[in-house]
Amino acid sequence: MQYEEFIGEVQHRAQLDSREAALGATRATLETLSERIQPGEAENLGAQLPEELGRHLEKVDEVESFEFQEFVRRTAERDRIGGGEHEDVAYRAMVVMEVVDEAVTGGALDDIEEQLPDDYDDLFELQEAEATAGPDSEA
Repeated sequence: MQYEEFIGEVQHRAQLDSREAALGATRATLETLSERIQPGEAENLGAQLPEELGRHLEKVDEVESFEFQEFVRRTAERDRIGGGEHEDVAYRAMVVMEVVDEAVTGGALDDIEEQLPDDYDDLFELQEAEATAGPDSEA
């Protein structure tokens, strides 16, 4: 998936007003994720994304342990364009991760999800709903 397509998908699915807001949500989500997962896993994931996005996963060398609510708080702090309530920030992060899942090879996101505690399950809720619904399911 190319950079423009990725940002366009985030903008459309999250119903954001601008590409800048979609980029802000994407950047904030990926940078915060990079603080929480092992650097090697972050680099592997980043290598499968467009270069303009993958670099946001390569900024941190030391992993921190924090819960999902702290993830949302940090993402909100970074996402100055999107702003909004924590529920909005969490939803935008979920959309970003859904698009990431579609942009990378199968299983790449599974390794990330396995590193995170159960309270991060919401972050992966959208792509898991898509996977269980399957292509033949009715909406």
